Order: sequence, then C-alpha cells, then structure tokens
Amino acid sequence: MLVLRFPFPLLALLVPAVLSAAALDTLSFGEEASERAHGLVATLSEVKAGGLGESSRLLLPGGDPAWQGGVLKFTVKVDPVRQNYFTLRLWGGDVSHNRMILKVAGKQVGYRHLGDIEALEIGADAPAYPGRFSYRTCPLPLALTKGKESIECEIRASGPVSGYAREFEEYQKPMTEPSRGLYRVYTHTEECFEPPAAEKQGSAPQDVPLRTGPGPEVMEALRARVNGQIEGLLRDPKRPANQMQALFLAKAYHTKWTKAAGRPETVAKILASLDALYRGYVANPKLAEAEPSTWNPDWFGLGPSGQVIQLLQKELAADFDEAIDDGTGRQVKRRDGFREMLLACRDWHREHRRQYTNQSMINDLYGIYLANRGLAVVAPEVALPEKQALRYLYESVGLEPWLGSEKDGVPVKPLGDAYFQLTRDGLTKELGFVGNYGEVTDWVAQIYEATRTSPGQAGDARLKEQLVKIARARAPFRYPLQDGDGFRAMVQETAVGWRDAHYPGNVTYTQRPSWDGTPLEAAAITLDPHLLGGVQQMMEDKQLYATLAGTMEEKGFRTTFGLLPVPEQLEVIGAQAASEKRLPMSREQPDFVFADEEDGVVAIKHGREILYASLYWRARHAVNFLGRVHYMTPEIDRVAVVGEEIAFTASGMEYKRPDWTNFGFANGGPRYPKEFVSAHAGEVLPIAKIPEGVAFKAGQENIHAGRGDFYQLRYGPYLIAMNMSEGKSFEFKVADEVEMRDLVTGKMVSGGEVVKVGARETVVLRER
Repeated sequence: MLVLRFPFPLLALLVPAVLSAAALDTLSFGEEASERAHGLVATLSEVKAGGLGESSRLLLPGGDPAWQGGVLKFTVKVDPVRQNYFTLRLWGGDVSHNRMILKVAGKQVGYRHLGDIEALEIGADAPAYPGRFSYRTCPLPLALTKGKESIECEIRASGPVSGYAREFEEYQKPMTEPSRGLYRVYTHTEECFEPPAAEKQGSAPQDVPLRTGPGPEVMEALRARVNGQIEGLLRDPKRPANQMQALFLAKAYHTKWTKAAGRPETVAKILASLDALYRGYVANPKLAEAEPSTWNPDWFGLGPSGQVIQLLQKELAADFDEAIDDGTGRQVKRRDGFREMLLACRDWHREHRRQYTNQSMINDLYGIYLANRGLAVVAPEVALPEKQALRYLYESVGLEPWLGSEKDGVPVKPLGDAYFQLTRDGLTKELGFVGNYGEVTDWVAQIYEATRTSPGQAGDARLKEQLVKIARARAPFRYPLQDGDGFRAMVQETAVGWRDAHYPGNVTYTQRPSWDGTPLEAAAITLDPHLLGGVQQMMEDKQLYATLAGTMEEKGFRTTFGLLPVPEQLEVIGAQAASEKRLPMSREQPDFVFADEEDGVVAIKHGREILYASLYWRARHAVNFLGRVHYMTPEIDRVAVVGEEIAFTASGMEYKRPDWTNFGFANGGPRYPKEFVSAHAGEVLPIAKIPEGVAFKAGQENIHAGRGDFYQLRYGPYLIAMNMSEGKSFEFKVADEVEMRDLVTGKMVSGGEVVKVGARETVVLRER
C-alpha cells in the first residue's frame, strides 16, 4: 500500500508559496533588554563582541564533571499548533571542537552523534563561512510545543567527542576552552529561516588570495621520509618486518626512485618476513582471519602477504620449494606453508564479507582477492579462476549485485539478489549519501591496481571505468571556500552526509587525501580529463603541496606507506596537456544540478548560490519525514534539518524511538547520565516495505526500512521533488500564485501546473 505522509500536521498538500518567514521570537545574546525579556539565566558564560561587532555569549569550561560547560536558560515563544523550528546564529569564522545541545522542558532535542535530528551545534574544525554568519536549524518535537505559546529552553555546552571510542570516559572529552560565540536564537515555523532585513550580515570575500607556500620542497621531504622508512626496515636483516611493512617494501622494490628498488637486500628481508608470518600463523591460525599489523585486522587477514608474493613472484620463485622450520621443529616447504595460510584467509573472508562499502572493498580486495593472487603463484591448483575472483571486486565496487557472505560456497544474499554497493551514478550507499567517509576513490584505485598482472601492466578494464565514474560522482560535492589559512580552495561537502561529524570538510579536489591514497592517484591512473582537470585546478590554486604537507603531519607508518607513489604520480600528471574541465561548483562554472535518486541527494549551483540536500536522511530504522539541507548564499550559510513530504510503501510495521541521547544508531552509543532524557523517545514512525527474502525485524538498521518512494522538500525558493522508486510515477501541483523555473530544463512552470516525475527522476524548481 502506497502511503503519502507529511512530517507534521496542517501542511498544505499543494506546493505552497513562501509564507511569512518572520521569527516568532528572537533572543539576542549580550543585549541586556533582550536577555531580560526572555528571563535569561547564564552560568559559566561571558559576553563578548564578535563578528561584525555584534554581541555574543560564550559558554565557558569549568563544569562538574569537567566535560560539561556553561548553561543558558531562557524562555521563547512558539506556535501552539504548527511545527516549530529553532535556529542558532553563529559566526562563520569561529573554530571550536566543543558541542552544544538544546533542552526543552528538561528533555534533550536531537542526538549528539550522527542522529537524524542533530545536536544544536557540533563544532567547526575550520572557519566554515569566513566573514559571515552561519545559521543552524533543528525541528522542535510537536509534543513539546502543542498547545503552548512559550517553552523553557536550555543550551548546554560540552567538550569534544571521540566517535569511535567505546567507553564513555574515552568518548566524551573534557571541555577545556570556551565555546563558539552564540549570537541569537530564533523560533519560527518556516523550514528556511530568513533573517530580518535589518540584521547585520557579512559578504563573500573578494579576490581570495592564492597560497604562497609550501612549494616543491615538500617533495624532497616526502622522498626523505619514505627512504628513511625503507632504510630503517632494511637496517637489521635479522628482524622480520610485519606484513604491511613487507608489502611496503615489495611496492618500493618496484618504485625506481626509492632505496629499496631492485636491491637483493629488499627481497631477502621480505622473504624472512614471510617466513616469520607463516610461523606466526602456525602458532595462531586465527591470524588468517585478523592479523594485527593491519589497520582493521579482520578486514585484511593475511591478504597483504598474498600481494607480496604476487609482486615478487619472479624474485622468490627459486625459494618457494625450499624447506623451512614452521616454528615447531617441523620442516615444511614454503610453498605448502604459504598455501595453507592464504587458503585459510581467503575462505574465511568469503564467509565473513562486510556490508558497508569501504569495508566490503577492503575485505574483498585483501581478504579474498589478493590472498587468491598469492595462491595463484604458490598453489594454482586451489586458486579461484581470475574471473571468479574478480566477482568479489565487481560486487564491492557496484558493478554487480552484492550477494553477501557465503555458506558452503553459496552466497546467503542478506539484502536480496539486487542490492548494489554503489548507486548507478557512482556514489556509495551507507545507507544514504556519505561525505568524507564515503570517499572510496582511494580503495577503488587500489582495487584496480591489484588487478595488474605485473607493475606497469594494464589492470581490469571494467574496474578502471568504474573508478572514473566513482571519482567523477564526487566532483559536485566540492565547493569553494577559503582554507584554514584564508586561501582559495575547494572543500568537501560534509553537512548532508550520513556519517559525517566534521564540518567543514577537508580541502579536496579530484580525490580526498587520505592515509592510504593521494590526491593525484585516480587522475594519474586513468588520465581521465575530468579527473585531470580537478588535479590541475588544485595545482592552480596552489593547494597540492599544502595538502601533501598536511598529510605528512601524520607521523605514522600508514601515512608513509600512502606517500610512496606520489613522486611517480606527480611525474605522470605533469606530462599531461591542460584539461578544460574544472570542478562544477567552482565560481566560474555554469549553473548545475546533480541528483542521485538512489542515495536521495542533490547538489545545486544557481548563480552564486549552492544548495546541498539529503532527502533520504539518516532514516536507519523507519521513515522519518526529515531532510537535511546545506544552503550557501554570498551572505549567509544555513545548515538545517527540516520536515518534508514522503510517499512510501507501507510494511505495516512501526518503530518506536528509544530513549537515546547520544548515537542515533548502534543502541545509542555510550550512555550519558540519566538526567539527559530524549525529547524524541516514544515517537512512532512507520517502516517502509522490506523486499521479500530480506531478513528484518523492527528496530534493526536496514537500507529499506526508512526509504520512501517520492520526496518533496521545500526550502526557501527551492522545491525539490525526487522519485526514488524503480517503476512508479508521481506528480505534484504547484500552488496557484507561484511561478517557478525548472533548473534542469530551464523552462518556466506556471502556478497551478501539474508536474510529473518519472521513476528515478528529480525535478528542481526555483522561484523567480
């Protein structure tokens, strides 16, 4: 049964004209009359002049316990019937890792970490909108405002969090410095808050300067660091390297500029390390499942050693049939020992595949494919045929349906037989659009590289084509912003990402810099003009060396390993002709609309405005009727969670929100003290239809549970209508008094006109 539901009562069925956006109430912090009128009580707080000379309040450390900081208590007006929103005004140039939550009537609004309704303020790692104000909006639960004309609020500051920590004491860090300045708060009933015309605003900086450094000297330091690591590993030939170090040496052996290239000492060190790894496996066969020298042990297993064997098969050929001590006094041919450990690794990882995209890629690349490549060298009789082994890679990069783990060699298909790890457009699905965490270009590049028969030879053509698609799909999610030092740059869009808790995103052009990949990697491998154009734009903006220098601030071995291919990649890029292509959100580029109906995300450039929206937004357990918007104009930055209309196919099941105040998933994450009670606990949400054959129980996280068929999101002058279904058509009617322009076709849409939206189509309209 198809159900059309609205997020809140009394929303019009037709697309409305923009209603009055006037605030119901405004509290100006630091202004005595306004604070007195709202009954403000401030604890651990001080007033300070901030952006554009406007007054603000800072919340100070000093709470008990130390992770808590200052508190502001006040009263604001609300509408007793309609959906209310709460908006906080911040200065876009402030940087702070502290966080702030909103409490209404003693209950916490939103979740502290990755919830569909986000905490009021999650901090800023760099200036998010220099020289201008930023407005953050969240919906207030109807249960807290229904029948009321005012509500009692608290804003509470706390220290940073460590999202991957398991225990509360490690997760919640102390608050050691003041919060960002709070300038004003507003209550209103329109999704898109429009500040009063008289409110002071900044403006977009003109003639943003280019960086003047660092420069090519970074490459000298990079080479010295990599060679220093090599020399350290080769210095003591009797001390074995772990398998990631052995893989580093094997790749360096084939990298001409390194001190490992072509040296017999390198091969000898690697062979001794493989022997030691095998003895470790004999002593502990569980190493085939999870070997601790890797970054995530059970994703890699012993697969890196399989790649070592494949890369050095010629150099090691005479050694495979030599007998060695297996650590118990038993003599075993290397070939037989390596066969045993690689076979155990490959088959265990076939039975323990991972669902989330990057994890699937790593598991299938190392745990399965590269273990099999090693087997093809030492024991071809038990190696999977290359075509069969490639299936795992094709599934993990979205070329074929992902069939999940295997039992007795048969896929169990936990998500059915038609689930793809990536969308048709090349974005990852975890479960919707993922910003930084969803950037998998580096892993797809490694997957392609792994399929080369030997260094320098071509890899699998289908994987190369998919690599280009995936990298291109990321291009709309870079937008112009000054870097942390005030220079011209492009940064990642993270505000609308399901798994993003850091804002703004890092300086990024074609490819995200990472521990395991470089900003040049995909462009150098594919020589695609779009990817080359992005790298050349990075070089024009003088951001390449600064990005590499930033990566080199990380001192660990993993980072050093990732830097190994940079000099050769830079040489390849430097030999290419200039590309005409540039990132589509760049200021000089034409208007642009990108929509991915499988991820439920759009990216819009209209003049000097940029709007990102996740219509399918953190709906892990049920349909939540919420969308996430990041809307930038030359004067204002807005980040908001707002209501939207969703038509969905009902399952008949429902989900009741638990009393979680921290994570919006994973059983709520580390628990906060009992005084923190969720304002959303008990809210009942419908669960969408789950495909037949997919195991599911209400309360489980599932890509289908919160997925609608047709979405309508109205935000400011924009209307986005997205059909996420495979085979259904929908339509909507534009309100009589409105005339809008279709930003995809350029055509005008008159008031009262009915607009049809076909399967997997998106319509973006904007008022004139």
